[in-house]
Amino acid sequence: MCRWAAYLGEEVFLEEIVTAPCHSLIAQSHSAQEAKTATNGDGFGLAWYGERPEPGLYRDILPAWSDPNLKSLCRQIRSGLFLAHVRAATGGATSRANCHPFVHGRWSFMHNGQIGGFERLRRSLETRLSDEAYGALEGSTDSELFFLLMVEEGLDHDPLGATRRAVLAVREAAARAGIDPMIRLTAAFSDGRRLYAVRFATDAHAPTLYTAPFRTGGRCLVSEPFDRACADWQAIPSDSFVEAAPDGISVTPFTVEPAALALVFPRAGALLPQRRRSV
Repeated sequence: MCRWAAYLGEEVFLEEIVTAPCHSLIAQSHSAQEAKTATNGDGFGLAWYGERPEPGLYRDILPAWSDPNLKSLCRQIRSGLFLAHVRAATGGATSRANCHPFVHGRWSFMHNGQIGGFERLRRSLETRLSDEAYGALEGSTDSELFFLLMVEEGLDHDPLGATRRAVLAVREAAARAGIDPMIRLTAAFSDGRRLYAVRFATDAHAPTLYTAPFRTGGRCLVSEPFDRACADWQAIPSDSFVEAAPDGISVTPFTVEPAALALVFPRAGALLPQRRRSV
């Protein structure tokens, strides 16, 4: 499993989250406390927004703790919206193309989790992509393909619905292949204006997700807290969709549409009604 951190608010130096805290993302790359494996050394990446619509992107295959360029960049780059990720590979080679975050147009995306039986589902899922989206596919991870499925399913105008439809696409492909549709999904993504996250699993093991206000009045979303002394960290419940904007944050239950799910899994029970919670 991987570790990641995202921030939205007034501009700060990236080091304030990525490298400087006592349990920073770099510290988590070699001593994570809430992941299956303590070491996340299969590469890292940053995506940050500045004065252009599309994000800047820096990724490499080195462990985050051993790259002096990462520390130097984080000391110099200021941003009001950024995503940072350290990777523990569950599938796909250790290559720059497989390192998170992934970028498509103005969107950036990073993920912690996995799609069970992905190698048996990959070809079917790729056929759902348009030529343009397929041409943007650079690596071999389930994470990047899921992101492009979200793009294909209308991410630009409906982030919540696009994420649901991408999950449904995976479950449909698994049903056709006759395998357990196991999905563990804790992801963050942004269009440069708002920050979104989802925590979902088809079993009882959704990867962790926390949120807390930052000293600037901004908002952090993380796999695990980077400052254990802060009392404001709140765990996001499983099966939740998070939307953070400059004026606040909301959490909505994340479920697959009942009618669509019944077509593939007719024994599925009733799903949660839609309601919003403040965090």
